[in-house]
Amino acid sequence: MDQADTRFSNGTVLLPDGLAQADVLVTGGRIAAITAPGAGGSAAQVIDCTGLTVVPGAIDAHIHLGHGSDIARPRVPGDAASETGAAATGGVTCILSYVMSADPHGPAFDDLIAVTRAGARVDFGFHFVIATEAQLAELPDLMARGAPSAKLFMNIRGNEGARLGLPGTDDGFMYRLLEVIAAHGGVLCPHPENIEIAWVLRDRMLATDPDGLGGLATWNATRPPLVEAEALQRILMLSRATGTRVHAVHTSSGAALTEAVRQRQAGAEVSIETCIHYLTHDVTSPIGTQGKVNPPLRDPADREALWQGIRDGQVDTIATDHIHRPATSKDGGIWKAQPGFPGLDTFLPALLTEGHVQRGIPLPRLIDMVSRAPARAMGLATKGAIRPGADADLAVIDLNARWTVGKEHLATDAACSIYEGHEMRVRVVHTVAGGRIVLRDGRLQPDAVGTGRYVARKLA
Repeated sequence: MDQADTRFSNGTVLLPDGLAQADVLVTGGRIAAITAPGAGGSAAQVIDCTGLTVVPGAIDAHIHLGHGSDIARPRVPGDAASETGAAATGGVTCILSYVMSADPHGPAFDDLIAVTRAGARVDFGFHFVIATEAQLAELPDLMARGAPSAKLFMNIRGNEGARLGLPGTDDGFMYRLLEVIAAHGGVLCPHPENIEIAWVLRDRMLATDPDGLGGLATWNATRPPLVEAEALQRILMLSRATGTRVHAVHTSSGAALTEAVRQRQAGAEVSIETCIHYLTHDVTSPIGTQGKVNPPLRDPADREALWQGIRDGQVDTIATDHIHRPATSKDGGIWKAQPGFPGLDTFLPALLTEGHVQRGIPLPRLIDMVSRAPARAMGLATKGAIRPGADADLAVIDLNARWTVGKEHLATDAACSIYEGHEMRVRVVHTVAGGRIVLRDGRLQPDAVGTGRYVARKLA
């Protein structure tokens, strides 16, 4: 073969059929060959991976690029530069971000891509939140332009969506949305919470704990697993009626997982996602309002149920639900704090420390859940595996590292993490996106800003 651009040599490589000692040769942004160590010709540069493990770069199919306290969309290139820097730091080579607006998305589509591309260090795509009749009408065009996944906030009824600038919807709108998505070969990513029940429970908790002294447990009590499980059951029943594919995002509880699996067994075409924070934290974690999120962090038993779902093959993918609001958004106690927090910077270290090192879940299983599985669920045909012809998206990791997360390890402009002070046993050494070395020896490369590509997706 001709000279390759880069050889990743002497590493333990996670291939589709398992771990092997191999070299990975990259040319033109794609994997050109996988060879025995030292075989297969020369390369313009060689990255020595001795003692390290080379895995497919993670695909985080659930993040929110925003601007300051606004999580609707990136507004300037710096929004993408900082958060894709966080992605690379955590071993993530492709992100899919949710876009929210009460206006039609089509007129802003090109600007959205341009702003993100100008700052992006890794590849990216979008899911559009559908909340109005105009957006429902334009959805087939959005899907044809490479965004076949759409989101519905099932919890936005009445004025509940005012803080996000979104109008309320109802089950009739949801049913018609399912029909459109099914007709055009897409997938719905619903936020499943029955907000009417949550309102009742919130008012009761406000009466008994007006100062929010119960913290994360109080927040969980306002939106308990029932609220999530009932809504997920409802959307999956309707998806069976309409023949619509569903991606069950941020599954947080044993009850919701049980309902999703039950509906899958009944014929629903559903992939099940959980998020890293539901696997590492619960209501007993000493992180205060920083841990407020929707759905809430749950009881320890729910955390264990999700890990069991991973072992049993019930959970398909893992994401971060990364939100980069500033730390001040958590001020004012549990009732006033804004929900959500960053998670990209520590994604692979946290997942592999907890899941592989501490719980003994095989590395191939966990990496599959953040690479091949989300690639398949989201229509990223050239990503998710180390094989000839695939995009050269790689994370080179040290499975024998010991380090403690501090602010100096964070690239997100939120400058905070629920993992600060946690000891990690895995470190991301290099991150490669489309053949470009974005993170080298743990340091972001300045020349990677603006090299990320918009990826138009199509579901198989």
